[in-house]
Amino acid sequence: MQDDVYRQARDLILNGDLSPGQSITIQWLADAFGVSAMPVREAILRLTAEKALTVVAGRSLGIPPLTLEKLNDLTRTRLEIEALAVSWAIGKISPTALERLDELIIEMDNVASDREARKIYLRANREFHFAIYRASGSDTLIAIIESLWLQVSPYFNYLHERGNFAISNTHHRAMVEALRAGDSTSAVAAVRADLADAANVLHSVLLEAPAH
Repeated sequence: MQDDVYRQARDLILNGDLSPGQSITIQWLADAFGVSAMPVREAILRLTAEKALTVVAGRSLGIPPLTLEKLNDLTRTRLEIEALAVSWAIGKISPTALERLDELIIEMDNVASDREARKIYLRANREFHFAIYRASGSDTLIAIIESLWLQVSPYFNYLHERGNFAISNTHHRAMVEALRAGDSTSAVAAVRADLADAANVLHSVLLEAPAH
């Protein structure tokens, strides 16, 4: 049960369901998952150790602040690690997986501007990226990438209002086209452009609101 609760809590963060500035409690998570507080406490300990959650006030938990220095460090690391995963996926990703990537692009294209639709986009975006990364065949790479996403994915909530979602899907299409063609250079360039564009938007957001 502890592992299951941890995975559920981790998915909330990876999918961007917990936004920066949003406060939650152990009891809130316990009620959401339909469990007692004990396994939630264990999950919280693991997630705080992974720098995915932090105590914000009293018993309230939230997303840790993202500084410019931390963003730059995460981005620099992600550009290398996620590009490596994409390069390893070349020639290995299945036709079924490629078809699913096409479906996810259409789903992301159809996302409206309301908050719930934004959540749909963020979940689809995560599924899109990790479907490619899983094709690398490396559980080690996946674990590293997940640890990086835990620290930055809640901040993807800021990307929609800056128009990044549409730009990102342009890069997604380029990734799929390159994967189909077995073109490692173009696939890596597309994922790096996707990550860099998002990082530039977040950089601007943090400059405007340094308290985040």
